[in-house]
Amino acid sequence: MGAKLKVAGLLAVGALAGAMTTLQLQANARESLAPLPLEELQQLAAVFGMIKSDYVEPVDEKKLISDAIGGMVAGLDPHSQYFDKKSFKEFRESTGGKFVGIGIEMGMEDGLVKVVSPIEGSPAFRAGLKPGDLITRIDDTAVKGLSVDQAVKRMRGEPNTKVSLTVLRKSENRTFPVTITREEIRVQSVRAKMFEPGYAWIRVSQFQDRTVDDFARKVEDLYKQDPNIKGIVLDLRNDPGGLLDGAVAIASAFLAPDVVVVSTNGQIADSKATFKAAPEYYLRRSGSDPLKKLPAALKTVPLVVLVNEGSASASEIVAGALQDHKRATVMGAQTFGKGSVQTVRPLSADTALKITTARYYTPSGRSIQAKGIVPDVWLDETAEGNVFAALRMREADLEKHLQGADEKKDEAREKAREEARQKLEEQFAKSKETPKPLPEFGSAEDFPLVQAFNQLRGKPVIVSKTAVERQAEAPEDKQ
Repeated sequence: MGAKLKVAGLLAVGALAGAMTTLQLQANARESLAPLPLEELQQLAAVFGMIKSDYVEPVDEKKLISDAIGGMVAGLDPHSQYFDKKSFKEFRESTGGKFVGIGIEMGMEDGLVKVVSPIEGSPAFRAGLKPGDLITRIDDTAVKGLSVDQAVKRMRGEPNTKVSLTVLRKSENRTFPVTITREEIRVQSVRAKMFEPGYAWIRVSQFQDRTVDDFARKVEDLYKQDPNIKGIVLDLRNDPGGLLDGAVAIASAFLAPDVVVVSTNGQIADSKATFKAAPEYYLRRSGSDPLKKLPAALKTVPLVVLVNEGSASASEIVAGALQDHKRATVMGAQTFGKGSVQTVRPLSADTALKITTARYYTPSGRSIQAKGIVPDVWLDETAEGNVFAALRMREADLEKHLQGADEKKDEAREKAREEARQKLEEQFAKSKETPKPLPEFGSAEDFPLVQAFNQLRGKPVIVSKTAVERQAEAPEDKQ
């Protein structure tokens, strides 16, 4: 059982990422409503009354109603959600690209928070935290045993409040305390660098409010370093999605003007739309087009898009558009398969409803719902093969997911996942250690990235010998 829990913990981040949504923010609710089912509403009122009068202890009426709304929405699909005051605040922080905290990109290693990188200029950066540092305690709480979300929440808080960390720095073989004052952090969702002379790496980790502006600045910097870039890798691995207009913009940066990027279709008129590679389809507010000054060479430079099972939603829109227009070679693993659009409709100043309003389609008319984008070139996670790929959750694995086209149960997929899980548990039981974490994205040890650059340079690529296309999985009929 212990092995199972530890293996499951290693996969939790990927599963969460895949479950995030592409968002199209709108404020106008549908005005016309069908007649209300009076008998069912009377039952709801009766249950409410019984709980109020008969439950073992008093229950807050507002909480009952909030829970009822949440349950109703949760029954639709994995991506529709009712936002109460707290969750709506967290949602706006995630899409806005800013939050109050200490400012680290983090992962988990041996059950501890690992500092992947302090965000430049952040409190953590100024306090001297370094990549590879392990946080063992947050205030008086040991990190071991906490989930990723629990650790994150303890490090976040109100501006100008303090958090005390105990840090293990393996490179210096010492542990030391540090107290950091929280402040508002602006997340950089785009990273970029010259991986080697002539070849650039651009990573988009999520599509947020500031992503397009950050992308434009990073590309300009790359071309200042080398005006004659020979190839670019656009890295969308583990990108859970985000704002739809951000995806349209990033795809537009590489595509010819006015070609179709994505189309959507749903029950209401607003959900039937076609988005093209033009500013009017991705600019949400007045102002200049951040892509206008990008070099013309970006439209023709050889391009590889790197994806994996954690690439979902908005990142799948970008990969699908560039693949359909034959603008890029898509490499990596089959993506998550989230082919639906969610609209956020405010209910009050502090609450909102995020509801699935449309399916989206690539320029050729493909729906990737429950299937994902199939790469042109399959790659393994490491030179030795895949470590976690078969275990990662995909859209088709989620309960109540929207049915994909020609969806059917894939028993071989489920069997492969179970065999992979058992193998990892057996390895852990023998070694008493968790599997070695994958190298950091963008590093020289990043095996898929090295293969992507080999593709651009015309060098041999080590393709996967075991990966095969996974069909969408339909839930079994319940009798």
